[in-house]
Amino acid sequence: MPDNHRSELAAFLKAHRARLTPKDVGLLDDPEPGRRRTPGLRREEVAELAGVSLTWYTWLEQARKIAASPQVVDALARALLLSPAEHRHLRTLAGLADPVERKDIDDGRLQRLVDALMPDLAVVHDARFDFVVWNAAFARVRVDPAELPADRRNLLWWMFTDDRTRAMMPRWERAARAILGQFRAVAGRTPDNPDLTALITALTEASPEFRTWWQEYPVQDFRPATITLNHPTAGPLDLDVHQLRPVDNPDLLMVVQLPATPDDRHRIATLLDNDRANRPTGR
Repeated sequence: MPDNHRSELAAFLKAHRARLTPKDVGLLDDPEPGRRRTPGLRREEVAELAGVSLTWYTWLEQARKIAASPQVVDALARALLLSPAEHRHLRTLAGLADPVERKDIDDGRLQRLVDALMPDLAVVHDARFDFVVWNAAFARVRVDPAELPADRRNLLWWMFTDDRTRAMMPRWERAARAILGQFRAVAGRTPDNPDLTALITALTEASPEFRTWWQEYPVQDFRPATITLNHPTAGPLDLDVHQLRPVDNPDLLMVVQLPATPDDRHRIATLLDNDRANRPTGR
């Protein structure tokens, strides 16, 4: 941990300790409040709440060169009643990865967002790369996740086990390896996540390519790319791929695939128009 991080960590702990009272954390009020010299909680109170020794916690606030495990840092976050943003910042200062945190997802709000991007293809994935929401263009041109088994609505599972997708992509291996490298980077931040472990185990059994490439330990950030599809109805399509993350929930990933040329946009628009024209009308 760099020295400046130790100093920042010490200052952060002191500031958040000072803003709390014994009552805030469920301790008995000081019988003689006028004699309490420490603003907020005392060091020994924080140490007791977090289940660590007073000496160790004192050294932490003194910015000494000691290591803090994820379990201890998370215990300090609970003891100091930190918000999710404050908890993440504490872990950053301690040189740790972000805490695993499941946030409520407003599916309706996200659905309106991807629908507003029509006729561009748009889909949102969660931290496990499961499909969360998608628009009609993505469902028609790539895959309709609603037609996949409920426990297999996942980007990696679809990419590595769907024969139709593989047949449609002349450069399938390049795209699959890129997605695998991004997933490996995500999985490495939370190696004990049971959901990710279960997915990796299932894919290792289901896909020879996944099994082989996973053992190569690929790690890759997203790189802007243009993918080529040989769509069975619309014909050849080139799509520029973009990735974005919502500030309010950075675990989510929105992937937008824009037609690379006016001709590509026209083919997709025609495909969607024909679908609407051929859809049975309700009574």
